[in-house]
Amino acid sequence: MKRIFTLLAAAFAALMLTACSTTVPGVAGGNDGQDIRIFTTDNTEGAITTATIESAFSKAGFIIDGNNNMNSPFKPRFGKTFYETYHLFTVHSPKHVLALVQKYPSIGLLTPLSMSIYSNDEKKTMNISSLTLRGMSRITQIPMDNPDLISYAKFLEEALAKALPGGKFQKLSYTKVADMNQSLATTFEVEFEGETVEDRLDFKDDFEAEFEGELEPIGFLFPGFIDLSSELSEAGYKVFEFYDTYSICKLDVIYPIHQEHPEVGAFAPCSFYIYKMKNDPIVHMGFPSVDNWITATDLEDEKSLKPLIKAQKLIEDIVNEITE
Repeated sequence: MKRIFTLLAAAFAALMLTACSTTVPGVAGGNDGQDIRIFTTDNTEGAITTATIESAFSKAGFIIDGNNNMNSPFKPRFGKTFYETYHLFTVHSPKHVLALVQKYPSIGLLTPLSMSIYSNDEKKTMNISSLTLRGMSRITQIPMDNPDLISYAKFLEEALAKALPGGKFQKLSYTKVADMNQSLATTFEVEFEGETVEDRLDFKDDFEAEFEGELEPIGFLFPGFIDLSSELSEAGYKVFEFYDTYSICKLDVIYPIHQEHPEVGAFAPCSFYIYKMKNDPIVHMGFPSVDNWITATDLEDEKSLKPLIKAQKLIEDIVNEITE
């Protein structure tokens, strides 16, 4: 049995939606109607690097899942780069994920959290884009006033301040941000074969191997992987038979967009989760849909939209093919 729930907005209907705002005291970006935020600081002296940023996040209590220099593959693949520094940075906070996953397994959509680190060579600044509290809430459908989600957003904000001393959030004014009741996530529900846990784990491993094997030859990269069920079990929460998350990226998707919208790293790489709870036959899978990129940054040009929509369909088709 297979059930597929896809919230991809064909014909870009989501572009016509206007954001609703919610005030959450103490969290920057909690009431500005935006799904992403950009934290910026002066870096005239060049003291702030991707290494110092990674160190600051690690000291703050985040696990660093990836800190990938995208200029390295961009230059040979496309012939040029646009920023002296452009990294895709992924992290997660085990204590916050543990608190949230007990009621909202959908936190896997944001485990790890994605960010972009990029320089503005003309203004001599260093910048980090990330999701706002609103963006975290809308994608996962965890209520925006949930104390654990608020805590996670503040924890991220505190790490940003430590990583970019003297920084501040830019004022963004994107107008087509999706409504709060739209998660814009693509999710799947399937049943894996096997009567025993070992059988189902084998089936899961086979699925993941085929998933990677189908996507890698067509340009997808897998820069990160988290065995979340083991992490949660070590913390005493043992309700999952398995829970894995992948970071997935495609150069042809992010390259044409990041020149004008380097902040799209808040969605790239995207997190793909697969989990099954004990005593539940259903296996859940999902990832944030590309509509998040479109609505969060008002994307409209065909050069940016075509590879996004193509990537979305490729992932959907491959999951459907493997699980048929």
